[in-house]
Amino acid sequence: MSLSEILDELPRLTHEERRLLCRRALAVDEADDIAVLEHTAAEGFALLDRMEAEDAARGKSG
Repeated sequence: MSLSEILDELPRLTHEERRLLCRRALAVDEADDIAVLEHTAAEGFALLDRMEAEDAARGKSG
């Protein structure tokens, strides 16, 4: 279904159906946001791991 078809259908939906549609759209956005945050956190932790390994290789304690 195309976006224009979805938009054309909106006026025919009940109030509850529109609310459900909004909640579902927001849930998809939130899932995308969480995925980005998880990826960023994983990169940060990997960087910290490399830094700790470099410090340990130089004989430093953290």
